[in-house]
Amino acid sequence: MAEELSDDLIAFVESGVSIQVGTRDSTLVPEALRAVGARVSAERSEIYVYVPDATSARTLANLRDNGRIAVCFSRVEDHRTIQIKGRVLDLAPALDAERERIDAYRAEFAGNLAFVGLPPRLSFRISSWPCHRV
Repeated sequence: MAEELSDDLIAFVESGVSIQVGTRDSTLVPEALRAVGARVSAERSEIYVYVPDATSARTLANLRDNGRIAVCFSRVEDHRTIQIKGRVLDLAPALDAERERIDAYRAEFAGNLAFVGLPPRLSFRISSWPCHRV
């Protein structure tokens, strides 16, 4: 059974941290992309990550092929970083009801990048919708 995630870890991964997703294909060629949000399951044992359709074709193909994933969550202002590795249990188009969470992540991420000098207008250029939940 999967380990239950702590309150601190849940708050961290669901905040506006930088989220990078890493996968690989059957010949071990890596692929990386920026995710546009994350949430933890009600059981506190699974993390769902949202990847934009505009940039995730290879990532989704890799996940369908082998299910292996590494996700790096990094807070810009103090460099607190965690990496979680595992297998994808499901991948599906994100629902319209999830868009509010993705938009909130995007706004918080833009604010975090503004803290280190990147204007929000640039952060908001990152494609975020439509996307897949993995």
